Amino acid sequence: MHGRPCIPTNPRIVLVRPLEPVSPSARAVLGIGFFVLFVAVWAFFTLGGFVSPTFLASPVTMLEEGIRLFTEFGFAKDVGMTVWRVVGGFVLAAVIGVPMGIAMGAWKPVEAFLEPFVSFCRYLPASAFIPLLILWAGIGEMQKILVIFIGSFFQIVLMVAVTVGGARRDLVEAAYTLGATGRGIVRRVLIPGAAPQIAETLRLVLGWAWTYIIVAELIGASSGIGHMIVDSQALLNTGQIIFGIIIIGLIGLVSDFAFKALNRRLFAWATL
Repeated sequence: MHGRPCIPTNPRIVLVRPLEPVSPSARAVLGIGFFVLFVAVWAFFTLGGFVSPTFLASPVTMLEEGIRLFTEFGFAKDVGMTVWRVVGGFVLAAVIGVPMGIAMGAWKPVEAFLEPFVSFCRYLPASAFIPLLILWAGIGEMQKILVIFIGSFFQIVLMVAVTVGGARRDLVEAAYTLGATGRGIVRRVLIPGAAPQIAETLRLVLGWAWTYIIVAELIGASSGIGHMIVDSQALLNTGQIIFGIIIIGLIGLVSDFAFKALNRRLFAWATL
């Protein structure tokens, strides 16, 4: 006997539907749950003696070494210097990169002139510039800030240009119909329309900026989280190395949440 295939309709057998949102409390539980599972597996292999402490410290040893860093070695100063370098390089890249990206997105001749060079530079690793930056800026703070700048600037320019260039053409034509000038189109249509996505772009690039800090602090640094990690590597102190990596991740996570909250407050009318 032929007929329609039997399709189960009981909703209780469907655990998760595609694109089905979860409640904020469930999201928090799931997010924390992964970290708990990760630490549990880490503790199992290290405290259980399956991995040598020389190669991987246990969570307990890592916490003990972290406390020593703050109480005996002035690690708070290292954290402050690292934050200063990342923020300094990122802000410098944003201040120059956002207007350039807006110009590229708004005016096609500017895009045709700059995009090949920006696209080319975007694939160059920031670490490759360190020898030149040392020659140009020495081994002081400017050299480290410029590493962050190079790693962030070209990404910001290109992403902002794509965002501005993707503006709705009907809004642009409507503004022209109402008598807007070219400069007015940019100021009153393109920039306001792209502002939420530009802010989201800056949030993403700030995360990338944090990935360059270890490279920036490899040479000529006397302070900073990267400097501490390099010194700990020479001493085979994996507890301090892991603690430094975790601190970078935590600071980056906090800055990401703060940036996201600020964007939602500034652009409550947009869906980010």
